[in-house]
Amino acid sequence: MAAGPVVIGVAGGSGSGKTTVVRRIVESLGPDQVTVLEHDRYYRYRSDLRLEERAALNYDHPDSLETDLMVRHLEQLRAGKAVEVPLYDFARYARLSATDLVQPRRAIIVEGILIFTDAALRSLLDVKVFVDADDDIRFIRRLRRDVAERGRTMESVVEQYLSTVKPMHLDFVEPSKRYADVIVPQGGHNTVAIDMLLTLIRSLAHG
Repeated sequence: MAAGPVVIGVAGGSGSGKTTVVRRIVESLGPDQVTVLEHDRYYRYRSDLRLEERAALNYDHPDSLETDLMVRHLEQLRAGKAVEVPLYDFARYARLSATDLVQPRRAIIVEGILIFTDAALRSLLDVKVFVDADDDIRFIRRLRRDVAERGRTMESVVEQYLSTVKPMHLDFVEPSKRYADVIVPQGGHNTVAIDMLLTLIRSLAHG
């Protein structure tokens, strides 16, 4: 393993349990050893559009994300440099003017549904993990999260799921599973798979 940080990509459909897997990795290595980069902080800000128009955009297509900026940030973190990561307001579909200063650490986790669809981003990942879960479980989790945490109505979540989330999952997310080194079935509840993954990551991070 190179002297730089170990970079772990955690992908999977919306509501698959990625956050649970990421949390387990952070707990295993220690919060002071891990930097987490979330792809959905890099949504493009379409300030030229009204709120209703921004709400109607397809946020599950790779073009909705400024992935080239994330790639540059990841390259800088791998080189030992801190980066200014965007902040995003999910209720207003808008990037904030403020940023988070993110420091490089021993392990870097890159998390998002579409991170394996970009070749430049994939090339920077040492371990690629795909978190898998049944469609109905994923939808229920997304519904609960978006209503509780993102200020959405149940109707808007259902409409978005049927019009963009599900079709884009079939077009982009599911096919990207073939790039994974490790697939974790049953989302974050598969303790055996997660424990095996943690053993691998610890050996790389401390190697």
